[in-house]
Amino acid sequence: MGEISAKLAGMGLELPPRRSAGQYAAAVRAGNFVFVSGAGPGSAASGFITGKVGADVDIEKAQEAAKLCALGCLSALEEALGDLDRVYRIVKLLGFVNSAPGFNQQHVVMDGASGLLVSLFGDRGVHARSSVGVAELPMNIAVEVELIAETAD
Repeated sequence: MGEISAKLAGMGLELPPRRSAGQYAAAVRAGNFVFVSGAGPGSAASGFITGKVGADVDIEKAQEAAKLCALGCLSALEEALGDLDRVYRIVKLLGFVNSAPGFNQQHVVMDGASGLLVSLFGDRGVHARSSVGVAELPMNIAVEVELIAETAD
């Protein structure tokens, strides 16, 4: 078991099975970078966190949703690389928050994803990030996250 997998297990977390909701790749490698498609909060097996953040979903639950999205991204990243220990750096996160009118704490929601990545990867997990509020997301999911990672090889 690799270092990152051991940390996940120590946190009581596991990577969800990755499924695509369309005709696209879960992750695409270009040179030393891996571009991971957006992941939702949960899985088909466990269900998804849905609803508008700031109305149906509170900030704490939305942060959990962002964390689940990050786990989905890591699942795709592991599939692309074979081992999460091959990640040299998490470069960028882009988070979309299904926001109720007037909700403006998207950056706080995204701390759920960012915190997980820093906990797992340490300094290699510190990343650039954008947090965007949107009117709708596919299947009414509360949060969607995508990421870009760099590999050492």
